[in-house]
Amino acid sequence: MPRTIHLALHPYGVGGPGQHGLWKDPRVAKNSSIDINYYIRLAQAAEHALFDALFIVDSQFINATYPAHYLNRLEPLTLLSAVATHTKHIGLVGTASSTYNSPFNLARRFASLDHISGGRAGWNVVTSFDTGTSKNYGLDEHLDYTTRYGRALEFVQVARGLWDSYEDDAFPADVERGVFLDPTKLHELDHEGEHFKVAGPLNLSRSPQGQPVIFQAGVSEEGRDLAAQVAEGIYAPGGSLQQAQEYYADIKKRTASYGRDPGHIKIFIHGGPVVAATDEAARRREREIFEEDNDFDRNLALLGRSFGAYDFSAHDLDAPFPDVAHLAEKGGRTGAAKLIERARTENLTLRQVAESINQFRQSPFVGNPRTVADTIEQWFDAGTFDGINLAFRTEEEINLFVDGVVPILQKRGLFRTEYAADTLRGNLGLPIPANRHAREPQLVSD
Repeated sequence: MPRTIHLALHPYGVGGPGQHGLWKDPRVAKNSSIDINYYIRLAQAAEHALFDALFIVDSQFINATYPAHYLNRLEPLTLLSAVATHTKHIGLVGTASSTYNSPFNLARRFASLDHISGGRAGWNVVTSFDTGTSKNYGLDEHLDYTTRYGRALEFVQVARGLWDSYEDDAFPADVERGVFLDPTKLHELDHEGEHFKVAGPLNLSRSPQGQPVIFQAGVSEEGRDLAAQVAEGIYAPGGSLQQAQEYYADIKKRTASYGRDPGHIKIFIHGGPVVAATDEAARRREREIFEEDNDFDRNLALLGRSFGAYDFSAHDLDAPFPDVAHLAEKGGRTGAAKLIERARTENLTLRQVAESINQFRQSPFVGNPRTVADTIEQWFDAGTFDGINLAFRTEEEINLFVDGVVPILQKRGLFRTEYAADTLRGNLGLPIPANRHAREPQLVSD
């Protein structure tokens, strides 16, 4: 089968990192981040356009400097469970931390979403970026990188073991014989590892897709290795075409090194298309968006997130970038290390570093519908992604992409004209995981 593009939708609400002015747009309802009808409308629009998934991000720590969307938003699994009852095909991917959850509880919640949606759930595994989260869970300090990623790997392994608690035919529900459950097909986990001790079994059967799809967003060495071992979908950083090619090739190579089929891991890059009637109008609008969002104080606060929500406002903005390398180990280490290295080699001040994180950078996916479709096709053919995680500022902009770009991709055979399956796995072309306890070989493709 020829490769086709996968599309996911990432709602902005009233504006996350880098979209500091979005909440001021008169087209954006000021309560959209907590309005379930907003998410239902977006999911239905994306489903009408045959998108693969709706993706909901999350974090569990804020202070008053955080982006507008972060200050007041719905919990992902609660949100997605509501959306599930108003959609039929689109996948529902929620972010949840492996650092600040227990495997049994989270495995049960995602399995419940998988049943509610008929097999459309996905879990974006994160180790938690914000160091302040620790204090919301009774811990004095955020766990270090090595511990967080070791815990994440074991967490996923435990969750998958719990999702296999029942074999597929464990419930004969035979009234005549008085047999509801075949007890030989219920399996305890009895896991005892470095980070977790979980007996099991889970009190919920497998869904039509076997298990929720595992997503991950690894950039660091630890993150890339975790993704190569357990992920079935990846939210990749994007960047330039060359950077995206290098990341794509690296992840596929690592996946193969762990004995996995590289085709069974779908890499989504971030994309924020700007579509207009002409290329000139789209570029003009792209520049306007940058100016709307260019808030120095918010950028300075955003810089602090990579260093454990550190308050840089206490420093002289025009002095050399301060020595805060020790704060990066338990925060966003990879991004922080790049900032520190740039500041050192280019002798940048704190002000210059803060300004640099929100410099105007032209997106490749900007122009009239044909221009955007051409660029998407070029990047896809160049081996940079399997899919794009699309983010739009307004519902109007989603419609411009759906009505203008999607039909061109479909005409070129690059995007589906109907859903292939009722499950997220089926539409992503991923195999159904065989239950480890099954007596007979099971079908492993949807």
